[in-house]
Amino acid sequence: MLSLHQLRCFLATVEHGSLTAAADALGYSQPSISEQIRGLERTLGVRLFVRVGRGVVLTEAGVALQPYAEKTLAAARDTQDAMQRVRSLETGTIRFGIFGAVRWYAGAALIADVLERHPGVRVELIGTNSTEVLDQLRRGHLEAALIAVPQVTSEGLVVRPVARSELVYISADPERLRRPVTPKAIAAAPLVMPDSTFRNEDSTRMLVRRMLHEAGLNPSTRIEVEDVETAVELVGMGLADSITHRAIAEQLLPRLAPQAGFVSLRPRLFDPLAIVHRAGASLSPAAALMIELATRRIRSLTDPVDA
Repeated sequence: MLSLHQLRCFLATVEHGSLTAAADALGYSQPSISEQIRGLERTLGVRLFVRVGRGVVLTEAGVALQPYAEKTLAAARDTQDAMQRVRSLETGTIRFGIFGAVRWYAGAALIADVLERHPGVRVELIGTNSTEVLDQLRRGHLEAALIAVPQVTSEGLVVRPVARSELVYISADPERLRRPVTPKAIAAAPLVMPDSTFRNEDSTRMLVRRMLHEAGLNPSTRIEVEDVETAVELVGMGLADSITHRAIAEQLLPRLAPQAGFVSLRPRLFDPLAIVHRAGASLSPAAALMIELATRRIRSLTDPVDA
């Protein structure tokens, strides 16, 4: 029966031009290599080499066999690599990019989804803002990520929209929650907004700015903070209002600002969410798993969209 070892001996002999040199390269004795070649010839029913001086050259049958032997050994190596990647998925580290807003309402659930499938892995969710995550993705520090994409260019990237997250107005003042909030009301409101460091690239702020500019208004904030929890707490104290993802309002208001509520904007505003990875990249099983689970989780919490 034909074996991978026979094909390795065959290709080593082709590469080095003699049985002795092939034996040295593979770390076997010359008689062992000769026996493997004879066995391969018996299995195939053809002669593969003829002696020329101290070396050997391929016969016509040997020339025909060479590309198939190379492909077979390459496929065997790919199979071993794939199995190694699967083994590493059971006990290795899974890294996935995810921006700040989603971390608050889907991060823990996503990690739970991963550990349910693979309880032995170590999980890293990386990133605080879509801009930061995108930079790490482009640098090759991440294979894939879930980000907000109001103005992401797709150059060098595969961007697959999976959901849209509604932005809502949160306030502790019931009067401000009686009806959907208009751009004029937003422009006049005392706002606290998170992501102060990324204020110019933050997707929520970009969408709100665009809506106000289209209405001929200028956005302004009363308070700037880094994390959304602080912003929600300030809303609960009645010191400011804010605009955030509906899922964040549903998750954080009951815990941090139970006296506050939320209402839609007019017109309604949605932050598009997408799975992103580098174009042409061969995704590892870990990255493919995270893409599958993150897509399922985020679609269960927001409005799913087709790619």
